[in-house]
Amino acid sequence: MRTKGAEGRGRATGPASGFLENPVVGMAPWILFSLLVGPGRFEVAVGIALAAALALVVVGRLVHRAASWKLLELADVVFFAALAVIGALAGDGTLRWLETYAGEIANLTLTVIAFGSMAVRMPFTLQYARERTDPSLWHAPAFLRANYVITGAWGLAFLVAALAGGFGDLVLHNPDNIWTGWIIQILAIVAAVRFTVWYPQVLRARADGRGGAPRAAGLLLPLAGLLVPIGIAVLVFDGNVWWLGVTLIVAGGLLTKSLQARS
Repeated sequence: MRTKGAEGRGRATGPASGFLENPVVGMAPWILFSLLVGPGRFEVAVGIALAAALALVVVGRLVHRAASWKLLELADVVFFAALAVIGALAGDGTLRWLETYAGEIANLTLTVIAFGSMAVRMPFTLQYARERTDPSLWHAPAFLRANYVITGAWGLAFLVAALAGGFGDLVLHNPDNIWTGWIIQILAIVAAVRFTVWYPQVLRARADGRGGAPRAAGLLLPLAGLLVPIGIAVLVFDGNVWWLGVTLIVAGGLLTKSLQARS
């Protein structure tokens, strides 16, 4: 919710401002990098992530001149600039190591940022949430608790992504495994994105005393919807378990219809 008082402090309004005030935007370079990086793709992944990080900083300052510098956007630029320099100077052996493990390094770094920001009592989503909230609510227990919960959800999502990628690299010895390198990581991120939208809706409904608070079905619906494209991907890229692909497609369709009816 935005108030005249908040606008009077010089904060920009409009679609572009609302887009930049979403913490998911600040994590976009990391998400892009962790999904793109792999054998033969390190330089491309770093270049895209660094370009995205710089673009967010520049656009953010142009659209939102009064906005504070955020921990996440600064970490974006520093991390990917450092990786770009290391990649440019690294030998073939080091580059191959980075191609294999840089995705896990990125996800673990984000996990540390998420839980570390909570440890110092400044969950990183708080900086974004304050720009969309009346200053009188900035220190309200419910507002602070919501940001701890959402930041914790992101920390867990990146930890799951790191563990999945690490299992694919260290146990399966296959960085491009469709499950550990793509499906599990994408599901973790989508779950966190959806939770970031859903949880504040629940809190607002409770605070307003409305009986029609968003149900858990609304949280699970996007994940159920992903089962169909995941099943198709399994059929295309892992034909040895075609039966699993068919099962996921059928289950995704049935679950989506059931959750739509409940939500």
